[in-house]
Amino acid sequence: MTVYSICPEITHVSSTSGCQCQRNVPCSYACIFSKLIFTGKAKDRVAIPRVKMPELAPEVRVQSLYEEVNQGLTMEQAITEAHRCLDCKNPTCVKGCPVNINIPGFIKQLEIGNLAAAAEIIAESSTLPAVCGRVCPQEKQCESKCIHLKMGHQPVAIGYLERFVADNAPKAESGTGNHDAKNGKKIAVVGSGPAGLAFAGDMAKYGYEVTVFEALHEIGGVLKYGIPEFRLPNRIVDKEIDGLRALGVTFQTDTIIGKTLSIQDLQDEGFLGIFVGSGAGLPRFMGIPGENLNGVMSCNEYLTRVNLMNAASEESDTPIMKAKNIAVIGGGNTAMDAVRTAKRLGAEHAIVVYRRSEDEMPARIEEVRHAKEEGVEFMTLHNPIEYHADENGRVKEAVLQVMELGEPDESGRRSPVAIEGKTVTIPVDEVIVSVGVSPNPLIPSSVQGLEVSKRGTIVVNEHMQSSIPMLFAGGDIVRGGATVILAMADGRKAAKAMHEYLTNL
Repeated sequence: MTVYSICPEITHVSSTSGCQCQRNVPCSYACIFSKLIFTGKAKDRVAIPRVKMPELAPEVRVQSLYEEVNQGLTMEQAITEAHRCLDCKNPTCVKGCPVNINIPGFIKQLEIGNLAAAAEIIAESSTLPAVCGRVCPQEKQCESKCIHLKMGHQPVAIGYLERFVADNAPKAESGTGNHDAKNGKKIAVVGSGPAGLAFAGDMAKYGYEVTVFEALHEIGGVLKYGIPEFRLPNRIVDKEIDGLRALGVTFQTDTIIGKTLSIQDLQDEGFLGIFVGSGAGLPRFMGIPGENLNGVMSCNEYLTRVNLMNAASEESDTPIMKAKNIAVIGGGNTAMDAVRTAKRLGAEHAIVVYRRSEDEMPARIEEVRHAKEEGVEFMTLHNPIEYHADENGRVKEAVLQVMELGEPDESGRRSPVAIEGKTVTIPVDEVIVSVGVSPNPLIPSSVQGLEVSKRGTIVVNEHMQSSIPMLFAGGDIVRGGATVILAMADGRKAAKAMHEYLTNL
């Protein structure tokens, strides 16, 4: 395919009928629209290969905690990829998106260079497009439903395109979409993670005065403390938060609802509705011998200390040991984040220990690939059963049970079965346990009359409403652990339902 120069005024083009850059002067650029807009024939679009995301080289990126690995598409790459969209009459990709973004709609606007319109279409459904474009598992959601797969081709790179629009749309128009006049009603949000932010954005658009209460000193919840900057830079999260501030959302940090303020305190202050998105910050452990040794910690603690408390610096108040032999237990995205962080902190051997095979690993394929490229080792079909200490009480080795796969469990993944009498022992000076999390127990345990499940999650109805009518909840505090986009979907559903509830009071 011929490559054409991109006009710097491309964001002003609004149709395929020629250049409408509003400069009205002779132009030396070859117009990409006149050359690459197709006649609409599917065969022409299907023939275009899927774009490859530009990435930092492994030997470069492994040296920095802060350099983003995926560098983002160029304008030309984005438009070329947009050409691949067939604009299906029945867009199954939309059905695969938990927040139901009009995917063909924004891609068609991108295809003609109208980034402002593309951003507005996305904003109708998503509060955090730059975040979702980076961390959502598109391969299991929208892209898994793409018609290209049925035709034997790779799906349209929807996540890459969403990220491109969010990163490059004109600043004044990238934000917020239409919203109602202020109604003077106060709404409180507990937690500034993806569920809380999505809820806050929609409620602000409905005209409410929204205050988000965050227990930590930084806004963003798991987006800040749980995801490293090499995958999701803080500046991107901050940009999304600035968009919410532009809508009128206010944020209060260092405030623990259930301790600093109670739910009753919020009601006394005139808040008519409360949304709880306090997440799942309680780590799980395996309950095996040696798990209480120095050097064994939860993934939550490890990532929070590095991402939010500058623990990688020796000048930090809470510096973290830079281990040479580190084992990360688990196979999810959080485990990949931890083990890749360890490599950046100088680990000579950073090993993922996972009880199933790689095929059953829940982490994104891209994250596993990036980890391998960065020198991470994988010990699949192994499971720790004991840790041993050195003379100082610090972990020095892990005993791993060798496993094999049995029949599928309820999740559809084949269950790991121990091979009797077969173990291996590996040297470790740090172990990061990433085998799941439980809901934050503070709110569920402190609110009288709130129905809570056996797992400690807040029980809600189909509208995300709890047993206390004015209290709604969503995200991990309801699900027990889920993706960013599912948490956002909960927040949006709760906002719509709370608005209807308060309107009908």
